[in-house]
Amino acid sequence: MTDALVAYLRESGLEKPVLEVQVEEVWPRVMGDMVTKLTRSVEVKEGMLIVKVSSAALKAQLFENRFELVRKLNEAVGAEVIKDCRILG
Repeated sequence: MTDALVAYLRESGLEKPVLEVQVEEVWPRVMGDMVTKLTRSVEVKEGMLIVKVSSAALKAQLFENRFELVRKLNEAVGAEVIKDCRILG
């Protein structure tokens, strides 16, 4: 995004919702095909990443690595959008 667009989004209060959508959009690229296939939904609400998966093993693995997951997704969008995450089965 250009600096002017970022400034406008920030001033209008739209920066956070746009970044939250970007997190949802980068999920497949960051997590890869296998995880994406087992993911039922990804959403961000007020800094909370909520991921629903169809595999108990994947749920356990994502939960165990949740801090790294948050770091990678924040890095992918270039901002600290996610503060914490919930992994649901």
